[in-house]
Amino acid sequence: MKLFFATLSFISRLPVPERWVQGLDVADYVRGIITFPLVGVLLGAISGGVLVILQPWCGAPLAALFCVLALALLTGGFHLDGLADTCDGVFSARRRERMLEIMRDSRLGTQGGLALVFVLAAKILTLSELQLRDAPMIAALAAACAAGRGCSVLLMFGHRYAREEGLGNLFIGKVSGRDTSVTLIITALVTIGLLGAKGLIALLVTLAAVFLLGQMLKRTLGGQTGDTLGAAIELGELIFLLALL
Repeated sequence: MKLFFATLSFISRLPVPERWVQGLDVADYVRGIITFPLVGVLLGAISGGVLVILQPWCGAPLAALFCVLALALLTGGFHLDGLADTCDGVFSARRRERMLEIMRDSRLGTQGGLALVFVLAAKILTLSELQLRDAPMIAALAAACAAGRGCSVLLMFGHRYAREEGLGNLFIGKVSGRDTSVTLIITALVTIGLLGAKGLIALLVTLAAVFLLGQMLKRTLGGQTGDTLGAAIELGELIFLLALL
């Protein structure tokens, strides 16, 4: 349970009492990777609850908008920031070293801005369409958030950290094969339990997409960073939802 709450405090803005994570060192956080999909379930269920509560009052599109906003607030925009930074760097058409410098820059560039607009708009439209098809929205959001975070382990195992230091260095290249397998098994069990065969198919599509993304980033940047993990989580959520349509 300590690992779960440690991971929850690390990748979300939900308040976690300090005593619940007392005794854990920063180095222990890498073992918390197996709780990534479980944290995703919690965040997705909360944001899905916002959608279900608001939908009768304001309609599907606005409910989807507030759902996406709630999810962004729950994570403090942590993963969205990684998505924007990654796109600013990768699409800058510069040398690897310069790409990594651009990704460190706190300023938002054109490519990052376009990526944010595209991903957020795509999520809102996809959620609106899923509502029209009477999909179980809380289960769909919980499964999507679990899949995005669980599949991000593919950018950690067997990859190297592209920089000398940073938050991503806690996980990238340090996750064991066993923990990777356990994480993916938990992710599969969660998605199947919530959505059945549709969840499994959507997960397989997401796994393939995130794996290919990881290989592309590895060739472009020479490794992964915390920003690329955030990008993988955001894109993984979107791809999972799109695969449900």
